Amino acid sequence: MSDVFNVLMVGVGGQGIVLASDIVAEAAALAGLDAKKSEIHGMSRRGGPVFSHVRFGERVYAPVIDLGQAHVILAMEPMELLRWSAWARPDAAACYLAEPILPVGVDEYPDGLDAEIDRLFARVVRVELGEIRRTVPLKVRNTALLGAASVFFPLEPLYVQQALEALSPRGTYEANQAAFDIGRGLAEQQLSGVSHVE
Repeated sequence: MSDVFNVLMVGVGGQGIVLASDIVAEAAALAGLDAKKSEIHGMSRRGGPVFSHVRFGERVYAPVIDLGQAHVILAMEPMELLRWSAWARPDAAACYLAEPILPVGVDEYPDGLDAEIDRLFARVVRVELGEIRRTVPLKVRNTALLGAASVFFPLEPLYVQQALEALSPRGTYEANQAAFDIGRGLAEQQLSGVSHVE
């Protein structure tokens, strides 16, 4: 691939954003590509924002994605996806966990977020927690979401799976692999044949 591919991952502390971004960067490296990443943890231990930029291609000079340049945004929560939507290209894909997290002091979650996401993004995959919960522990929801988002990456799934095996914390690889497969399968069903963002 000649162009740089940009993946933005967003969520709150404790949701596995850093691990997911490590896996994507490692998968790109396994594919023989240059990969750079940058992450901000915020107040991650208190549920603060966490985001990670992952860029890969023949040659990557900077780790940070410019506004309007993300090919894929992976979000652990709908509001976080909308908060970061300005980073999306006009043809960007969005993949998000459809499980709202109410901020402290807020009693109700805003209505109409799914419709707004559909309006802003060219391709959208929603992952429902119930679909994950039936098969794997919720602690691996980040890898389920990564599996779903992987349909958009210009990387062979084998490289992502190899990175997942190499980077999964001890004793969690089987659950992470199962979650990845569930997420990828859900995305393939929703998209009916879309392989990656051009």
